[in-house]
This record gives sequence, C-alpha cells and structure tokens, in this order.
Amino acid sequence: MDSLCIRCKGKGLCGHPCRILAKFKQNAPKPRLHFSGKSAPELFVGRIGYPNINSGILTPSENDNISNFPSAEEWSKQNFSVANVLRLRGQLIYGKSQMNIKTPNRLKQVTQELALSSKPVSTEIFLKKKPTFQFTIDKVFQPMTNPAPLHRAILEENPHVPKKVDYLINDTDIKSVDAINELYSANTKIDHLQKLLSIGLLGKKSARRMVPTRWSITATDDTISKEHLKKIRYFQQINQITLYSGNFLGNYIEFLILPGHFSFEAFEAWMSGSTYSSDRTEISSDFEGFNGRKKYAFNVTGGYYAMRLPLTEHLVKIKRQATVLVFREILPEYYAPLGVGIVRETARRAFQNSPKHFDTIQDALQDIDTRTKTPIEIIKEKSWILNIYGKQKSLNEFF
Repeated sequence: MDSLCIRCKGKGLCGHPCRILAKFKQNAPKPRLHFSGKSAPELFVGRIGYPNINSGILTPSENDNISNFPSAEEWSKQNFSVANVLRLRGQLIYGKSQMNIKTPNRLKQVTQELALSSKPVSTEIFLKKKPTFQFTIDKVFQPMTNPAPLHRAILEENPHVPKKVDYLINDTDIKSVDAINELYSANTKIDHLQKLLSIGLLGKKSARRMVPTRWSITATDDTISKEHLKKIRYFQQINQITLYSGNFLGNYIEFLILPGHFSFEAFEAWMSGSTYSSDRTEISSDFEGFNGRKKYAFNVTGGYYAMRLPLTEHLVKIKRQATVLVFREILPEYYAPLGVGIVRETARRAFQNSPKHFDTIQDALQDIDTRTKTPIEIIKEKSWILNIYGKQKSLNEFF
C-alpha cells in the first residue's frame, strides 16, 4: 500500500500543492549549527544498515513549548488537529549520528540519559552541517523533519529519572519483557517504555542493544498485551454483546465485544483518498484465537498490536474475557500519517465512551453501519470471527 503521497514526500509528483509539505515549510526552524532546546526527550533509532544504524535526538531549536507535546497521548488529551501536530513536528531538528547497536560512545550515552527522563531536558546541540529541509512520514513512527549530522550533544540539566526506572535499569539484571511489564505496572507511559527499549537500556545487561524505533513500538504493545492475556484467559466470559466506538483525527474505531473465549480480529479500511490508499479502499485484517498468534500480523502490522493493547487494558479492568472484532476506518481527513500511537489513543478513546448493548450481532453490525463508509457486508463476508462464531453458537441465539 505504497501510495503516491508516500513515494512523493513533497516532490510534486501529483501536480498539486502538498498539504504536509506546506505545514512543515511554514514552521521550519532557522538552520543553525549550534543551539539549545528542551528535548522531549524525543529519540529515534533507525533500522537501515543494522547493526550500524542512524540514531539521534529530535530537539526544538527555538520554541521550548513544543517539547511538552511529544506523544500521541498528549495530542489526544489536547485534542490536536493533524495540522497542529505537523506544525509542532515541523519545528524539530533531527540531529543524527551512526552508531553500532552494542558499542558504547559519548553520543549514545547522552541519548540514553535523555531516554531515562520522564520530562523534557534542556540539551545543547552541535551539528556538523545545517539541517536540510526533508521530512519522513510512516504508519508506525511519528513524522520527522530537518535532519542534520550530529557532532555533539550536551545535557544542560539533570534528567528527571523515576525511581522505578532507575532501579530496574541500574540495580537489576532482568529480561526486557519483565522490565517492560514491571515498569508498565508502575504507571510508566507507553512512549517512555518504547524509548527505553529502543535506546538499549532494557534487558539483561550483557545482552542490551539498541532496537530500531519501528520494532520497539510494536514490541512494547505486544509485550504488555500478552501479559494481560495471561490473566484474561482465566476470567469469566462477558455475558452480553457490547459495542464501543471512538474517533480521533480521521481514525474511526469500533470494538464489537461478544460472549466467548478470548479471540481477536482486527480490520483496517483505508478509504480512497487517504494517505495509504490508492484510488480504491484498501482493506486488511489479521486475527488470533485463544492461544494467540505465532507470527507477526503482516497485514494490519503495528496497528494490530496498538488496538489489542487498549482492548486488553479494558478486559483486565472489567475482569472479563471475550471474543472481539475491531474495525478501524481511516478517512481522507487523516491526510498525514502520525504514527501508530494515534491508533492506540483512538482505541483508548473508544473505551472511555459509554458502551451500547445489543440482543443480536446483526443489530450491533447495523449500528456500526450507520457510522462507517465501508459496507458492513464486506466485513461480515471477510471476518474470521463472524464466520467461526456463527458455527460455534446457535444462529438463533445471537443473529
């Protein structure tokens, strides 16, 4: 699903003005070799050339206020628009340097100190060359702009390191999976966990290494939801058909929760005209049964795990297990991909709304059909859960 927008990146291949490029141009920082700014902390670890990869720091060169809104969680709380997110991202400079995933050096040490912090840290940046006006957009990570080779970075204040983070990283020697789950239980934010994993601070000390940001985001979502599922599989089944709905930035999500043992199916529909679709709607899906998946969700990719995590958070909260079908529809108003964190926060929004209850699955599907543009008959035809569910349960009971 590599559309013209993704290949173009503002080169004008479509012959029309680029809304994404225009927002970045309006807010591009002054090209300077030396500046100080509050890092969010915002870090990125690439994957090209692995194990020798580009890694670096995204820092505002002028307006420190933007460092307070680094994550999709903050964007959701502030109810940001796509244009507002692009405005903030366009003010960041991405100072990068090549690093080996295991070999220590001074720049890696600085980025690791930044990753430890739960608050913005004032950082002095020295670049080898002035930033170039470029941008990178992707379904998984947040937009990045204005790259430049990084010469040196100096922390101008001590990072604010939560006690639990400091203890697990410096005073213990446990697997990354266990560290992630323990820190999550201590209310560490998801984006903070992802940075700690990505920059090589989690895991057995002898095995610690940097992990590309793309991988760390999905790994964190997957790890936490799998831990939830260890409990969920022993809960009683939910006893009624329930529907949760939510939306954010042109992303619309419907969670159809059915009585039954835990299983999960995720559908995504990128509507014609949205960034990742062509001239027709692109539909993809992945699923898992009671015992989980053994392979990566190659169709829905990171969005699968970003939607499963809020679901498992909800099921743990209500202490129930269920058979769940989630449908995400992406409309053209989501004209710039802002990372998979948007999917997670949209799903969380759904569970913050009041649920609807139905006597039959058909009634629930008809209710979904009133809000979505994708014909519900397509979902009914393609859905693994709806087809299997009809065979497991009496058709007269739920349809």
